[in-house]
Amino acid sequence: MGALVATAMVASIGNGSAFRKGRDFAAWLGLVPRQHSTGGKAKLMGISKRGNEYLRRLFIHGARSVMMHANRLRHSVGAWLAQLETRVHRNVLAVALANKLARVAWAVLAKEKPFCRTPELLAG
Repeated sequence: MGALVATAMVASIGNGSAFRKGRDFAAWLGLVPRQHSTGGKAKLMGISKRGNEYLRRLFIHGARSVMMHANRLRHSVGAWLAQLETRVHRNVLAVALANKLARVAWAVLAKEKPFCRTPELLAG
């Protein structure tokens, strides 16, 4: 994440206290699939396109850049990316990675701790 995304995020949500967890922030951005459930059967649809369009666009473009330039053998998220790429379309992969990046960015902002690259943080 660069200075542009970081300043846009702080300008939009402040210190992140408006959201209980990273999923709430990602849902506010519109990076979580809409869900239509009936009869106990959940159907996931496309992204909701709610929230801050500019910030969502920055996260998705950042995810596309990571997809193009990440060395999948040396990054902790690389194995997850390679595995998911075999199953989904590139655009779906970009949104999934943007969702993951947004959740990590919220956690760093809300907990006021520096980013620590651990497998638990980036897994699933």
